[in-house]
Amino acid sequence: MIVKAVKPLPLLFVSFILFINTFSQSFPDYLERSLTTNKDTLFKGYLSDVSPGEGSINPKLYFVGPGDKIFISIRGIVEQNFNLQINQEGGLYIPKVGLISLLNQSLETAKSSIKEKILDIYKNVEIQISLLDIRKIKVTFIGIVTKPASYVLISNSKLLDLILQSYGLQSNSDLRNIKIIDKDGETKYYDLVSFLRLGNKECNPYLREGDLVIITSIDKTVSIVGAVKNPGTFEFVNNETAAHLLELAGGFLDKARTDTLELTRFLDDYKTIKSFYYSYEDLLNNNIILQRGDRLIIREKPEYLIEQFVTVSGFVKYQGIYKITKDKTTLKELITKDVGGFLDNCSLKDAYVIRTVGSNEKDPELDRLKSIPRADMTDDEYDYLKQKSRTIKGKMVVDFERLFNMNDLSENLILKRGDEIFVPEEKKYVSLVGQVINPGNIIFRPALTIEDYIQLAGGFGWRALKGDIRVIKANTGEWVDEDDVENLEPGDIIWVPEDPPNPRFWEVFQRTLAVFGQVATVIAATVAVIIAVRK
Repeated sequence: MIVKAVKPLPLLFVSFILFINTFSQSFPDYLERSLTTNKDTLFKGYLSDVSPGEGSINPKLYFVGPGDKIFISIRGIVEQNFNLQINQEGGLYIPKVGLISLLNQSLETAKSSIKEKILDIYKNVEIQISLLDIRKIKVTFIGIVTKPASYVLISNSKLLDLILQSYGLQSNSDLRNIKIIDKDGETKYYDLVSFLRLGNKECNPYLREGDLVIITSIDKTVSIVGAVKNPGTFEFVNNETAAHLLELAGGFLDKARTDTLELTRFLDDYKTIKSFYYSYEDLLNNNIILQRGDRLIIREKPEYLIEQFVTVSGFVKYQGIYKITKDKTTLKELITKDVGGFLDNCSLKDAYVIRTVGSNEKDPELDRLKSIPRADMTDDEYDYLKQKSRTIKGKMVVDFERLFNMNDLSENLILKRGDEIFVPEEKKYVSLVGQVINPGNIIFRPALTIEDYIQLAGGFGWRALKGDIRVIKANTGEWVDEDDVENLEPGDIIWVPEDPPNPRFWEVFQRTLAVFGQVATVIAATVAVIIAVRK
């Protein structure tokens, strides 16, 4: 075991960290909490169709009591069958045998007691005993619950049955330290999560007549993070081991590093954090007891099963996924040797590489600008917004024409995992959109001007705004004014905007009526004042 102490942090910073830590740990986040704290889940889920107590009974764990019905069959020379009920004092009267006390006995023990009592009277007989029908019990459910009350349940109901059939728990209810006090005053604690996660039946006990079930508020927590199947924050349980917490979290992921597990712990000053390092064998072979606030950290193996693949699509000979060698395979090597080169009519000018690794990083400035109106932006901010909006996220700057036609190796990009290479078909046309008579694609001719293409599209539409024509460049997506276009290229888009229409007649009529109404109101008020003055 390796121990490493961390120097105390400044008091103000520590206070802030402790506040954040306390707040975040106040509400454990594991999935099973929704079963017991979400009312919709309680009453609309599959468990709502099952009455508490349905199912088989474990004779070793079920305790008989007043109201239970017992079937007894005695086979000898004459067969005798009895359907008997335990009385309110816990006794069972068997005809011709007498009264037997079954108070505080499990079903298994009660069967033995009955059989022993019968054999005192009958010799050489076969005896069969079974629980014919079960009673109802009343238990009290209080504490941090939605509806504290006494509940009547079937006597083979368990702790989870009570929770699911009640109105549920609160968001800060402690599920791992549930207190049950029986009618004799004996107190026991149960970790319901161990039953939900690990199937530990001892943590979901049968309830008995007069039990007081108390749910407390979450006060202390522990957490496990990193390469485990179900990381999260859990309620602290006294004497819980680190190995049990790991088991509760589902165990290691395949990529987990099991030789160095870090356990962080606050020292007695509640400021200094100390790290303890263990192997998985240490956790199994040593009784490492957790303390409140402990955090078990499981890290991943470095570069474990990281796939080194890229994707190639478009007008290439063999599209698909290709394996690369990290930090070695180049763009030209892949296309030439593995992909088989390009197909005819491909457009190297428009080909590009998208780098997905790191491309999901957020741009806070872009997010800010998207949320404010254009009128509130400066010209520089608006230009930044336009340029970033036109940029393909993750696009790498590579000139395919220079690389493959001119063998300029300065453009030979070293590929990384996740890269996406796309080679589109060559565009041999210019597109016209907006206010032209026949919008669409026209075969590209180097000698034609913007005006020539508009004429080939039938000329301007009747609402065309002729002085504001734009060209959207194919390779950059940039919007360029007509006067600033040096030359057109295949794939360019000529956009002719629409002149804003005049207001519709009905809108003008409505506005006119509104104005007339306001004028009439003013005139009426003025006349009323004049008449009042004359009187």
